[in-house]
Amino acid sequence: MGNLKSQSLLMTDGIQRTPNRAMLRAVGFKDADFQKPIIGIASAWSEITPCNIHLNELAARVKSSISSARGVAQTFGTITVSDGIAMGHEGMKFSLVSREVIADSIEVVASAQRFDGLVAIGGCDKNMPGALIGMARLNIPSLFIYGGTILPGVCDNQPIDIVSVFEAVGQYASKKISKSKLEAIEKNACPGPGSCGGMYTANTMASAIEAMGMALPHDSCQPAISNSKRAICDLAGKAILNLIQKKIRPSDIMSKKAFENAITVVMALGGSTNAVLHLIAMAHAIRIPLQLSDFEKIGKKVPHLADLKPSGKYVAADLDQIGGIPALMKMLLKEKLLHPDCLTVTGKTLKENLDSSKPFSPNQTIIRPINDPLYPTAPIVILYGNLAPDGAVAKISGLKTFKHTGPAKVFDGEEAAFSAVQSRQIREGDVVIIRYEGPKGGPGMREMLAVTSAISGQGLGEKVALITDGRFSGGTHGLVVGHVAPEAQVGGPIALVKNGDLITLDATKQLLQLHVSNQELQLRKKKFKPPVSKYTRGVLSKFSKSVSSASLGAIVD
Repeated sequence: MGNLKSQSLLMTDGIQRTPNRAMLRAVGFKDADFQKPIIGIASAWSEITPCNIHLNELAARVKSSISSARGVAQTFGTITVSDGIAMGHEGMKFSLVSREVIADSIEVVASAQRFDGLVAIGGCDKNMPGALIGMARLNIPSLFIYGGTILPGVCDNQPIDIVSVFEAVGQYASKKISKSKLEAIEKNACPGPGSCGGMYTANTMASAIEAMGMALPHDSCQPAISNSKRAICDLAGKAILNLIQKKIRPSDIMSKKAFENAITVVMALGGSTNAVLHLIAMAHAIRIPLQLSDFEKIGKKVPHLADLKPSGKYVAADLDQIGGIPALMKMLLKEKLLHPDCLTVTGKTLKENLDSSKPFSPNQTIIRPINDPLYPTAPIVILYGNLAPDGAVAKISGLKTFKHTGPAKVFDGEEAAFSAVQSRQIREGDVVIIRYEGPKGGPGMREMLAVTSAISGQGLGEKVALITDGRFSGGTHGLVVGHVAPEAQVGGPIALVKNGDLITLDATKQLLQLHVSNQELQLRKKKFKPPVSKYTRGVLSKFSKSVSSASLGAIVD
């Protein structure tokens, strides 16, 4: 197998590598192992989140499957943070930063150890784009395995999840539920391992990666604790050895067409707005030009088909039961909405994979027919206007109205906005502005799930608009706009908004307009001074100094 050791032979072959082999023997290598390709397994296992707590079990199965396929595997760790646990406080500033740390750590270990191939296993939101960015930089044969989705919790015979808990906080604040009901929802929402169950960011990005061809078919919607998820791990060894043998690298798979396939699937699913940020960053890492305009173009021709949470009824595990992402892609391919010739980690094209996939189960109600969609165009919409000259991202799934004009209530930071919501200061018709939460200004571009859930819990989800230069959780729903660029910290127009200014959000016209004259905005601009960051050292300081605009993927490379 010497010809398969394109990287690792540099550390295992020859007299001069005797010390290297001596150390490898100490971690379990035998004579025969030095002739085999060495494959790294990047495990994001952690006890800090249910999304990742089971990943070492999956990593062990992957390692065994690599051994059976006549490779030798080395497992190493990469980090995760729990977005759900970090949500609503200062810890969330570190979430987007973790995407970059994950990518860096995978690149560092795999480069130093000269792996011939890589399998990454992740669960929580930033694990997926972080792993794919790392794979793109390395450009060695690679595949991703998703840790899987959590099963729904149950309270009073109703399915619930983590977003139910966030919204219950708003319901309790507005005296719609009792404290005992709030506690019951808390105790039953998360029944075990797996990532948040709706089509939130983790399941969205896993689906996008499968659609792109960087994960095995059916990987993305499987429950974390399931025989089907274990079976995917058992297939990984043969798959990664096949990629090594055929010299198929991420750059062969992650083409512009593959990214377009991923965007199409995200749009049909009604996925998380974070997909915009992460797919642009992943494309940059593999040197593919992907822009907000690509999402616009695809969104206008792809209907919203999936009745999935947060705006719908079902969860990802339900989608898996009726055929999963392959069944959806088979349906989209039939309508010529996907590129069929894209190469995948099976070594086959997308079309070849889908030829052997089954269509949706009959009489299912989760995915609507193409000719009877939930909405005829995609639910993720790119907005422009004098409030967002470089673009902003809205999600309109489940909304009855797509237009709102109202007076601004301005908050410099999430905490001030959440406090105002909790004290019932937000009124029907308001436009809540949360600024200085962008990539630089946060720093870290926090998600606003605590605020949006509290607003929804008070029954104001479609009666109040919320606009921010920060992000939204995949679990957010309502009349919300994020990723406003340029952000406030760099003097973007969102920094110039004053209380009472009228603002129009119109998703049908892709408009985000501040009703203030250009002359007045120029006067305000002259007086603008960005706030001085309190983060002068450490990872947030470094991130703030190097990170790009949200419209460019908030990248640091």
